[in-house]
Amino acid sequence: MISYETTLKVRYYECDPMGIVHHSNYLRYFECARDEMIASWGYSIEQCQADGLTFPLVNAQLRFHRPALSGDTLRITAEIADLPMAKLVVNQKIFNQRDELCCEGTVTLGFLDSATGRPMRCPEKFLSLMEKADR
Repeated sequence: MISYETTLKVRYYECDPMGIVHHSNYLRYFECARDEMIASWGYSIEQCQADGLTFPLVNAQLRFHRPALSGDTLRITAEIADLPMAKLVVNQKIFNQRDELCCEGTVTLGFLDSATGRPMRCPEKFLSLMEKADR
């Protein structure tokens, strides 16, 4: 299993007038953790794009447990249980600074060849980096 964790401070503009994080931002928080995780393997999102690889979101399922609030420091996790063939499934969670679960979800990403716009299998370079991260 590949695991990654990062922290992020909630910014005022991400909240509604009551100081509660708007629900649309949880997917952004998930994406921040995934991008950092891939970068930690030595393969930035910018390099993926330069290599012609993009990761379109295929499916997202989120379950909200408690609201994150303006000023909270969030811990965001990303876990990959299985190496991908054609789709990358990432299980993610967001905790507040009191270690209370705010949101959990599963995000499924595809692999897309940006030159052709067509779906593709997981590239060998990406798979190799994941295998090294799994050790």
